[in-house]
Amino acid sequence: MHQQTIESGENGQRHFHQFFLDETRPGSRPGVLVFPEAFGLGEHARQRARRLAELGYAALAVDIHGEGREFQDLAQVRPAILALFGDRTAWRARLRAAHAVLLAQPQVDATRTAAIGFCFGGACSLELARSGAPLSAIVSFHAGLQPPLEADAGQITAKILICHGAEDPLMKPEPLAAVLAELTRDKVDWQLLSHGNVVHSFTNPDADTRATPGFAYNANADRRSWVAMQGLFDEVFGGG
Repeated sequence: MHQQTIESGENGQRHFHQFFLDETRPGSRPGVLVFPEAFGLGEHARQRARRLAELGYAALAVDIHGEGREFQDLAQVRPAILALFGDRTAWRARLRAAHAVLLAQPQVDATRTAAIGFCFGGACSLELARSGAPLSAIVSFHAGLQPPLEADAGQITAKILICHGAEDPLMKPEPLAAVLAELTRDKVDWQLLSHGNVVHSFTNPDADTRATPGFAYNANADRRSWVAMQGLFDEVFGGG
């Protein structure tokens, strides 16, 4: 398995993304962005990118905060997240820059790309699609999705899968309903996979170590949501 650090610059800040590729497979292949949880690019996102590469995709795990920064708790990361929520233009520019890095890799078929994300990373995936990026699919896992802007109407071209913990205290019913209304209005091909009795961060085994109320790993929801993602990718990419 090939793993490579790819450095990019955006607004005077360096980003150290991690690129994964199975070099034993010939030719170009679909590319997938992997946006990490709010804390930054850590082992969870890298491991998911590696698994995507094993399935035949080219995967770029995104250094979303820049400089390789990882935050240790919600109190530390909250100002960075709120700053991006407050400036959607700057946030989307950062996401488009990561997509451009993926497209620049010679092994990536630029006509076939997708984005997945976990927690804040899931919100990143949707924001990238709203920016008009030419994505085939996006998948969010336990994401705190943001309501749309008026200018977003008609911008999403990707098929969308939202994997959601029904008891997630960070994803309130009102913003989720607003997102689903947006997708329905714009006739987006969307799916909602709602896991009963499941809370936030259900794909990350380390969630249990944070001792944070409303955060917990759930092996069944993790497995089922990953299988659902593979099914969507098989549909749009023909199996990689």
